[in-house]
Amino acid sequence: MNSRLKSLLEILFVSTKLGLTSFGGPVAHLGYFHEVYIRRKKWMDEKSYADLVALSQFLPGPASSQVGIGIGVMRAGILGGIVAFIGFTLPSVIALILFALLLQGLDTGEAGWIHGLKIVAVVVVAHAILGMAKNLTPDLKRKTIALFALVGTLLWQSILTQVVVVCTSALLGYLLYKQHTKSDEESIQFPITRKVGIVCLTLFFGLLILLPILKEITASHWVAMFDSFYRSGSLVFGGGHVVLPLLERELVPTGWISEEAFLAGYGVTQAVPGPLFTFAAYLGAIMYGWQGGLVATIAIFLPAFLLILGTLPFWDTLRRNPKIKGAFMGINAAVVGILISAFYHPIWTSSILTSIDFALAAILFSMLMFWKLPPWIIVVCGAIGGILLTFIESNIF
Repeated sequence: MNSRLKSLLEILFVSTKLGLTSFGGPVAHLGYFHEVYIRRKKWMDEKSYADLVALSQFLPGPASSQVGIGIGVMRAGILGGIVAFIGFTLPSVIALILFALLLQGLDTGEAGWIHGLKIVAVVVVAHAILGMAKNLTPDLKRKTIALFALVGTLLWQSILTQVVVVCTSALLGYLLYKQHTKSDEESIQFPITRKVGIVCLTLFFGLLILLPILKEITASHWVAMFDSFYRSGSLVFGGGHVVLPLLERELVPTGWISEEAFLAGYGVTQAVPGPLFTFAAYLGAIMYGWQGGLVATIAIFLPAFLLILGTLPFWDTLRRNPKIKGAFMGINAAVVGILISAFYHPIWTSSILTSIDFALAAILFSMLMFWKLPPWIIVVCGAIGGILLTFIESNIF
């Protein structure tokens, strides 16, 4: 067996083991990666790992998945990155597609636990947005950009509005922060040529522009689905939880999936290991069977894959260029506003219907925010709380 094949098999084995055991979200995943890839396997030194984590935070998409891809690339080139991604992602994809196929035969319309999961969604997304706002809008200028994005996307709810808001915010960030400086950082070399990076970045932006056009021209359900998941994966900063409002806005109002089925899958996604973006596998399977699950998974992860491969060769230049950093600072702030808009409608407006709902949300939020309980406990308590609320309301009214 040649050394390259041996390296790929080793990456597949180690990443699959992580995919089967990594619970707790992106921050926990980065801890698991550090323990296995850095401390035990020594596939990368501490400084290189820290740089890779910094890059993943700089880009939209699932941070932990991008770090895993990057480690695979450093170990065995682009093929190593693909293998690392497959190993870490496939276990939860299979589990969620199977759950979706089982759920299709069940009636979830009036289930109390579904209402509880709606309230859990409010809590988890609110918690994620608060964390993002603290990190991405720390000053008045970025808070103002976020407010602009919030108002714009609330008043004009369309795909074009999001694109215009993001582009405008990038320009504002460029103008406001072009003199932004930070202490110099040591350089790092990645085994990808700039030519490959340019191809990947061209594909990323090309698909972002062309997919909505193809969607209108072809009227194909598959193209429309791929576009929705690809665009959602392209706009998310801060991890899997914050993709929820974007996906719900894309899929529920269009009738592709019911709100009850959407939230049932979200609850189960909290209970499986691996990246939260695999929620797309469940959604795609509900819509178009197991084939839809695979297509949705590819669509939502493809932006992250193209971006990490595209920016690795240019990372040193990007992080030292204040104008580029300023544009990204504006985009990051805008994404906070876009997510708050989607959080209000449809998540809040469809979930918090009574004062009792708000009380349950407050309890669950305190459990997550102040008591620091893991998300899966919040999901279980929310489902139980939803059943109790349904029982109480049916007996009162």
